Amino acid sequence: MCFWEVIKYSMWDFRFFSTSVLLGVGLAMDAFSVSLANGLNEPCMKKRKMFGVAGVFAVFQALMPLIGWVCVHTLLQYFTVFEKFIPWIALVLLGFIGGKMLYEGIKSKDEPQSCESAGVGVGALLVQGVATSIDALSVGFTIAEYDFFMAFVAVLIIAAVTFAICLGGLFLGKKFGTALANKATIFGGVILILIGVEIFITGLIG
Repeated sequence: MCFWEVIKYSMWDFRFFSTSVLLGVGLAMDAFSVSLANGLNEPCMKKRKMFGVAGVFAVFQALMPLIGWVCVHTLLQYFTVFEKFIPWIALVLLGFIGGKMLYEGIKSKDEPQSCESAGVGVGALLVQGVATSIDALSVGFTIAEYDFFMAFVAVLIIAAVTFAICLGGLFLGKKFGTALANKATIFGGVILILIGVEIFITGLIG
């Protein structure tokens, strides 16, 4: 089958696109909540950083399903063993970042908020990206029937959906963060901890 035939039969299919978009929406919900928390924590976040934060979440939400797809096709036995640790990893990572944010919010709740000092750093953002997307590894099973080209296009769609949703979360967080002042950091920390618990419980039940 030539390249253009591959495009014809893999890309231009309504079910393929709709499934990819729905996967993107579902996977982006945790990242949306974390983006909301980041916006709350940094109401003065500049648009350039907002695009960067949303981009990080988009990259991780695309990368994890693709890694899962590769694992399903190459290391299925080892991937299945690792999968049971995913809820614990998400709980620890988001619990740590959320707890740190909560502590800092309580400690400085009576101090005036500074745009220069507030905000998520690169290290914390990467941890958030891993924590909110690691459960997406299991999506590798969902797209396992795709060839690599189809899987790659699917994760690009997931990334685009995640980027848009996270950008919306950041805008909302900024809006409410300005109104809540320092209490927003506490609220953001609670959100991260609750997301970690939700992923953990869902992972155990599932």
